[in-house]
Amino acid sequence: MSINDRAYDVRGGTGLTSAIDDSSKTMSREELYRAPALDKGLDILELLASRSDALTRAEIVKELGRGASEIYRMLERLVARGYVYRSVEGDRFSLSMKLFVLGQHHPPLRRLTSRAAPMMDAFALEAGQSCHLVVRERDAAVVVANAAASGDWVFTVRVGTPIDLLATSSGQLFLAFQDHQSRSELVAHWRGTEREDAFRKLEPLLSDYHEAGYRIDKSQQIFGVSDISVPILSSEGHAIAILTCPYIQRMGEQPADMQRTLAMLQGVARELSV
Repeated sequence: MSINDRAYDVRGGTGLTSAIDDSSKTMSREELYRAPALDKGLDILELLASRSDALTRAEIVKELGRGASEIYRMLERLVARGYVYRSVEGDRFSLSMKLFVLGQHHPPLRRLTSRAAPMMDAFALEAGQSCHLVVRERDAAVVVANAAASGDWVFTVRVGTPIDLLATSSGQLFLAFQDHQSRSELVAHWRGTEREDAFRKLEPLLSDYHEAGYRIDKSQQIFGVSDISVPILSSEGHAIAILTCPYIQRMGEQPADMQRTLAMLQGVARELSV
């Protein structure tokens, strides 16, 4: 019986329909709901996540045992959507931080900001200084919460402001407390650019910041402001967020000097650390 005959018999009610229904019941749930394209994309992401070094397309094809053309199409889409970085030379691929960022927008980030908000407000009131909370976003960072000091003359950084990892206090402290793999991914992404040179020059300072556990220095964006930054740490000792106070020296008596402000900021960070 031909395929067409079978189709005709099904429509004619020969009983083949029930046979097909019975066979479908024996199929596993995994077989019934397969999504090959999605599987290929997830295979690539999981492979790149398991490697500290960037892989060539040929290496990915070999590791996954799939056709070169299907891997090419999937990689192009993952690069276009920002889940995978392509090297400057264009021949190597590594996992971006987008999955991490998506996770940050999930409840853990909301829990962090909701916990941090009252503590930051209390700090701003007692210290007479503003502060803001920063999290990583790919090869940069972003302000996700802030608290303004009371008074007529205040300085705040608005929520949503992008933060450069290399040229800000918050960014540099993030680099100082990043795990080895995250730092390697950044260096791989910056390889062959001016940003790699800037990072290499910063490395000795990053070690100092890590040893000290904080960073205090003049703001690289605003004259007359000294940035005080402290890390909020995971159980492994890596930065999950940075708390920064843009300290302003006012005329007359200060509610808290710089060292007292640092101690207060560190107290908030300890409360928020995992």
